[in-house]
Amino acid sequence: MIPQSFIQDLLARADIVEVVERYVPLKREGSNHVACCPFHNEKSPSFKVSQPKQIYKCFGCGASGNAIGFLMAYNGLEFVEAIRSLAEQMGIPVPEEPWRGGGGGGGASEDAAAMEATARLYEHMREATRYYREQLKHHPKAIEYLKQRGLTGEIASRFAIGFAPPGWQNLEQVFANYTSPELDQVGLVVNGESGRRFDFFRNRIMFPILNQRGMIVGFGARVIDPEDQPKYLNSRETPLFDKGRELYNLFAARRAIREAGRVLVVEGYMDVVGLAQHGVDYAVAALGTATTPFHVQKLLRQTDNIVFSFDGDAAGRRAAWRALENSLAQLVDGKNLSFLFLPQGEDPDSFIRREGRAAFEGLLAAAMPMSGFLVRELTRENDLASEEGRTRLLRDAKPLVTQLQQAPMLGRMLRKRLAELAGITPAELDSHWGIAAAESPALSRPRDDRTSPGGGRGFGDGRQRGGGFGRARGGGDGVPFAEGGRAVPAGGAGGRRPRPAPSLARTMLQALLSKPELVSRVDLPEGLEPHPELRTLRVLVEFLRGQPEAALVGMRAAGVLQAFAGSDFEDMLRDVEADAPEWVETGEVQAELDGAMERLRDQIRRAEATKMAGATSLAGLTPEMRDALRGLLRRPGA
Repeated sequence: MIPQSFIQDLLARADIVEVVERYVPLKREGSNHVACCPFHNEKSPSFKVSQPKQIYKCFGCGASGNAIGFLMAYNGLEFVEAIRSLAEQMGIPVPEEPWRGGGGGGGASEDAAAMEATARLYEHMREATRYYREQLKHHPKAIEYLKQRGLTGEIASRFAIGFAPPGWQNLEQVFANYTSPELDQVGLVVNGESGRRFDFFRNRIMFPILNQRGMIVGFGARVIDPEDQPKYLNSRETPLFDKGRELYNLFAARRAIREAGRVLVVEGYMDVVGLAQHGVDYAVAALGTATTPFHVQKLLRQTDNIVFSFDGDAAGRRAAWRALENSLAQLVDGKNLSFLFLPQGEDPDSFIRREGRAAFEGLLAAAMPMSGFLVRELTRENDLASEEGRTRLLRDAKPLVTQLQQAPMLGRMLRKRLAELAGITPAELDSHWGIAAAESPALSRPRDDRTSPGGGRGFGDGRQRGGGFGRARGGGDGVPFAEGGRAVPAGGAGGRRPRPAPSLARTMLQALLSKPELVSRVDLPEGLEPHPELRTLRVLVEFLRGQPEAALVGMRAAGVLQAFAGSDFEDMLRDVEADAPEWVETGEVQAELDGAMERLRDQIRRAEATKMAGATSLAGLTPEMRDALRGLLRRPGA
């Protein structure tokens, strides 16, 4: 295991501009560097690299991270591989230390202990993966199965394919504490009704599933004995793994997806691996579930073109229809979905093995657009020769087409096509569906900032909404201690409503991310009203106070964000950092922090005074109580 202290030091010494420029030409723009994003297709640059903060951010597709994250995303590396790559570029040897396990040390908070527990879960998954990969070498039957499917040892190694041998408790030789609840938490073992514990995966080819950070979160497993059931078995849902949010091979395929300008969604792991064997590296697979809206949203951040591949039989059409239903609300104008239906009895793996890559990609080029598939399926079920059939067509189409809220032009064109099929005018259809006539300019105008690929905004623009790192949680309105630490300029063109000033907690978070060494100036009172930003602030303060003073001086935002990667606080911290101002001088940051701290204390004093005044009538207060109340209401220095 690589020590966390080394990772922090590595990020403190690395220059993200130098790292990114090895792969992407950057142009200086103020205090930032910009380029066209390497993670999605665009014509104007919305990819920005901040040297002071040591982070990158694309305001078009939302990709973001530090130097390690960039190497993971661009080169398709796992987390540990990216650390080694960065260290090698800088000529720094990577130290190793054994996993110590156990909880946090004395005084560690519950949140810090939870972060360490999550790190242990990831380590268990890595240990299991190493074991399964080693076992594959010693089981000729499993190797022969892979060879029969046309796979080479090189491709098996690239996908970290392994084998869970027959037997009930093989993992007992891997983990010193086979009875640990953590092994059950990550789905590696099962507790039987008799109380006996046994391995969850047995006698199966193992496919590790990676999340977007390149961390192993689960496994897909396929039988090699046709009599074993079920044919495919996925990890059950765990604290690390949510099958409705993960896609097999997306992490490794991101670069190939960018280069191909499309992503292919197939039905199984072997399809993904078989296609890669023949040079089609941009395929992903859902994990034993229908394609979900979250899957589609994630894929549309990577590319403008998604191709779903299904069998041409009735089951394949049903699966394609579910994918369509779950995709409509995620579509925006300019993004394309299409459907490839292979001949019955064929799957992508078998077809490309027999016909080759050129023939397969020829089929992809001729895939059916989403609009064509939707109209075909609707008309298949309804007789357009009768008024009743045309009426049912419009009834069935309405709940689908009206989901295209983010793709108004596509929605309008589909309504026009359906109106023609039904023998009515588009205006009559819109009236029937209760769709108000839209003004032409409004039709193509983005609903908010999220549809714009940056618009020249820098890292410190307080008007960025919904496009920051992760999800926005909190803000000024209705938030305890929500008085802003500074004014936020009103929106620009189009009369946008100004974003509320950041809360005091948010201002303090931004100050500490900018200058972690100022943590000694923070003294948070007890009994503050619980709120996500305040909770995150407490955890950040505790983390920084646990670092050596010398380390704090060299620590930057990138290092702090890395320390919280994978935790419940990662999204909040990334969101806070995304709209932080570009402070230059330490004194400026200290003034903001001190000012927010003082306003926080002032609000607490006033809250206590209000509570005291409300407890009884002012007339009923004793002279001593009146003096105490006046003291609470008096501002410092007044």
